[in-house]
Amino acid sequence: MSQQLSVIGTGVIGNGWIARALARGWDVVAFDPDPEASRRTRAFVENAWESLTRQGLAEGASPERLRFVESLEAAVEGADLIQENVPERLSLKREILTALDAAANPDILIGSSTSGFKPSDLQQDCTRAPGRVIVAHPFNPVYLLPLVELVGGDATTHDEIARARDYYQALAMRPLVVRQEIEGHIADRLMEALWREALHLVNDGVATTEEIDAAVIYGCGLRWSLMGTFLTFHLAGGEPGMRHMLEQFGPALKLPWTKLEAPELTTQLIDRVVEGCEHQAAGRSVAELDRRRDEFLVELLGLAQKYWPEAEGLEGRI
Repeated sequence: MSQQLSVIGTGVIGNGWIARALARGWDVVAFDPDPEASRRTRAFVENAWESLTRQGLAEGASPERLRFVESLEAAVEGADLIQENVPERLSLKREILTALDAAANPDILIGSSTSGFKPSDLQQDCTRAPGRVIVAHPFNPVYLLPLVELVGGDATTHDEIARARDYYQALAMRPLVVRQEIEGHIADRLMEALWREALHLVNDGVATTEEIDAAVIYGCGLRWSLMGTFLTFHLAGGEPGMRHMLEQFGPALKLPWTKLEAPELTTQLIDRVVEGCEHQAAGRSVAELDRRRDEFLVELLGLAQKYWPEAEGLEGRI
């Protein structure tokens, strides 16, 4: 029996969920009040489908299994899982999630793609089954990148998180259950720290956007794609590992190597960042860059999966 993902809001992230679910052989029902939403979504899926095909489609996968409906209530009919992706405004998300809570069967999970809000704040106005409203935060492009951060709120039970993990695994994702609520969850807090430091480097005239990206692309980024931060530093300690690394480099934490607080977004800084990125894009459209990125990710994921924990027999690891 096929499963149905109901998607509310079809921007870049909502469309990413749609493409992923279609590639896994799910039915998808979408709602977005924008009259251009259906056209944009179908163009998005068409652009992503070549990469999804190269990565491998599930039996029965087809873009034809997508349909748009004209109301939020119609969108949740028959849903196995609901994914909310409206703009990142807390009042709007609460309004939509409250309506979804009222309309959907009370045992159907509702995941919010919020990148920063805590689930207890999202659940606040839900009265029917608030615990099933959780954070399910993915990463762009959602149809290729497998991480999804799952965060439960005050009303969420362990069973609801366990069911959520099963559903997102069925979408070929790797769920990371966040142990406690915090703004920005885990990954966005890490990315935000790097982003703020990068803005300082541009603002202070230390480097261009292209030079900063090169520092990641050809250096730490290659290591991070396999080992992340901690295991990379563990290796930096040589044979003794992390303990020696901390003994050797720990004092550097007292040095002014980072600023962390974001610089003021002046017109001059915005112009520098925009001009730098336009130089890097070199006249290529976002859709063209998307396809180039997707081609790279499909090849990289094919390699990385050979080294993921389960390939070493370490089942149950993230």
